[in-house]
This record gives sequence, structure tokens and C-alpha cells, in this order.
Amino acid sequence: MEKAARRRAILDAALQVFSEHGFAGTKLDEVARRAGIAKGTLYLHFTDKEALFRGLVEENIAPVLADADHVVGLFPGTTRELLDLLIGLLAARILDRPASAIVRLMIAEGPRFPELAAFYHREVVARGLALVRQILQRGLERGEITSDLGVRFPQLVISPAIVAVVWNSMFGAIEPLDARSFLMAHRDLLLRGLGWREN
Repeated sequence: MEKAARRRAILDAALQVFSEHGFAGTKLDEVARRAGIAKGTLYLHFTDKEALFRGLVEENIAPVLADADHVVGLFPGTTRELLDLLIGLLAARILDRPASAIVRLMIAEGPRFPELAAFYHREVVARGLALVRQILQRGLERGEITSDLGVRFPQLVISPAIVAVVWNSMFGAIEPLDARSFLMAHRDLLLRGLGWREN
């Protein structure tokens, strides 16, 4: 197995085990077993569970944020169209995929592991909030929205994604929530609240 493929197999296995057992309950022996490698081989790629978690974020979430940042810088359309594009990106690459387990893990165990929470905030949350501020500031400058509430409180924009993850984690087997449609509905409410104007 090539080095890159082995790393991918380890991360895939780690995501499964973290999802099933949480961060505290995950054993590196189990990750190695599911990846089909010796435990010593795992240590050649990741020194500990914290490194595995960082690897999952860097592999599954950081590239989505980088792509979104690139899109925002070049996108010629309206704020509504830009939000639609980014909702599709978020749903397709995180919310509708196993990577949503990373978000669930931070919600459930972040307070118990402050170093991981600080890493996640720096690499995911702060970047996501900055991106939302950039989008809504752009909307203000283009005259498409009239309120700066979203710039001041970007959490208003991202909170439905967290709700979708929590809901499907707790109630997905009973009443699954279509995350993409949910975020689109919130987009409409949000834009109306921010004084959306059709130009």
C-alpha cells in the first residue's frame, strides 16, 4: 500500500472509530485493526489520537474551507447565489458525508479536550466565521442587504448547520432532516431579516 493510500485508510478507520466510541473511548489498536495495518505502522503517520483528529480536520474540512474562500474571492453573482453555492458545497462535502462525525465529536467532547477545541476553533470555526463576514460585507457593499447583523454575529448564519448535525445525530433514524433543504430555508429567512433587496 502506498504511503498516501495508507494514510487515507488510517484516517477513514479513525473517523469510524471516533464516530462510534467518541474521542476518549477510541483506542489506537482498534483504528489500526480497521485500517488493516500494524499499530506500529499507524505511529509512523500519527503520533497519537490528537494527531489523528488534526489529520481528519486537515483532510476533510480544511479543504472545503479553502475551496469556499477561493469561490468567494472570484464569484460574480449575487449574495443569494453565492450562499446557494456554498450551502451546496457544505452539504455535499461535510453534512451529507461521514465527515459530519467530526462536527458531532467536537460538540460532544470539545469541552473535555480544550486543546482539541482550540485547534478546531482556529482551523475551522474562526475561518468559517471570517468567510461568512466576508460574504455579508460584500452583500452590504453591493446594496443587496441593509443590515450588518450577520457581519457582527456570523453565528446566525452557521448555526443551522450545527442544528442539522445535532438533529440527525439524535433523531436521524426517527425523523431525518434534509440538511441542504434546511439550510436553504434558513437562507431565505436570513436574507429577509438582513433586508434583502433584489437589484
